[in-house]
This record gives sequence, C-alpha cells and structure tokens, in this order.
Amino acid sequence: MIRALGPYLALEVRRTLRDPSFLVFTMVMPVIMYLLFSNVGQVDEEWRAFSMVGMAAYAALGAAVSTGTGVASDRSTGWLRQLRVTALPPTGVVVARAASGAVTVLPAVTSVLAAGSLVNGVRLAPWQWLALVGLLWLGSLPFTLLGLGNGYRLSAQATGVVNMVGVVGLSVAGGLWFPTEAFPDWLRSVAQSTPASPFTALGRAVLGVPVDGWAYVVLSGWAMVFGAYAVVSYGRSARTV
Repeated sequence: MIRALGPYLALEVRRTLRDPSFLVFTMVMPVIMYLLFSNVGQVDEEWRAFSMVGMAAYAALGAAVSTGTGVASDRSTGWLRQLRVTALPPTGVVVARAASGAVTVLPAVTSVLAAGSLVNGVRLAPWQWLALVGLLWLGSLPFTLLGLGNGYRLSAQATGVVNMVGVVGLSVAGGLWFPTEAFPDWLRSVAQSTPASPFTALGRAVLGVPVDGWAYVVLSGWAMVFGAYAVVSYGRSARTV
C-alpha cells in the first residue's frame, strides 16, 4: 500500500504547491499581515516574536484547512470517483490527502518565520526555530481533518467560503492575531476552548510563555472531533459521488 500511495501523495503535494491561490493565501498574505501588525505603532522585539508565532500559526491553520478545498474540487471534477475505482484503498486515499496537507503546512509556517528572522530581526536559538516548526506542523493536524471533512461534505464553492470564514473566526477567537489577554473575561474563556488558542499556545511556549495543561486536552479533544467529522463526511461522499 505504501508503494502505491507514494506517487499519489507526491502528485497531491505538487498540485497544491502549484496552485496560485495556495501561495497567495497561505504564504504571501500571512507574511504581509505579520509585517504590518509587527511594525505599526510602538512595538518591541518581544512583540515581534510573539506576533510571529501567532501569524505562523495562522498560516499553518489556513494551509491545513485548504486541503479540503482541493478535495471538494476533486469531487466536482470526478477525480475522486476515479480514485475509488483504482487499487488505492479508501483509507489510504484519506491518509494520503491528510499527509499532503501536512506537507504543505511547512512552507506556510517557514515563510512567516523567515520574515520574522530576516526582516524583523527576531533572534532565537536554533532549537527554538526547529521546535516552532515542529510544534506548529504537528499541531495543525486537527485543522487538516476539519478541512477534509468540509471537502468531503460540501460543494467546492461552499467549502471555500466555509473554510475562509472558519479560518478567520478561529484566528480572531483563538488569539492568533491579537493576544487573548486583551479580550473581555467572557471572550477569553470562550477563546481557551477553541482549537486555535491551544494550538498557538504550543508555539508560544517555545518563547517562554507558560502553557496550561488544559491546552493539550482541548487540542486533543478537537482532533478527535474533527477526525470523526472527516471519517463520517468521507463515508457520506461515498454514497453521493
């Protein structure tokens, strides 16, 4: 199975990276937003590093969820139907799609981190840079599953709209753009229960910001919820494609 999935995985990664919309919305826009947010008003090096992690998490979230847009397009063009009649097992197709989404998260994350280092002069130890990439990469898995669930369930147009609204909503509520400490008490409590807040907290822990153990529970719980959603949506697509 692994030998059969290898070429398919490589194909999906190439298709995604060649998509101009992917490059713009998951790499260019997060970099521009980061440089804007971190250079307007009275800012210091600490804020530039803090903002860098949040915007890298935003880029990772967008790249992960966008996997579902490609799935929805495959359904509309009949590509998913063709895959169902090949020797590829259904679970293998889902795993390969999730893996391709995970791979495409890396350039999204590293583009923001590179802007932080090269443009804003953020200085971290080598292990901190590697830890940031690793944590944001692994932590983005729940959002990849969310995107897959949307793609298998919704039309291509609806998936794009739902994904865009979801990414913006999760980013704002989760404190990716602005620190949750500035939120009202009631909104801060809500933010802590969203999947984006603990996801960003993992990255900011590398900067020395303490992480509540609750963050791991919340993120793991959302991973199971989104995973179940993806599985159910895939089963539904098998009856409609």
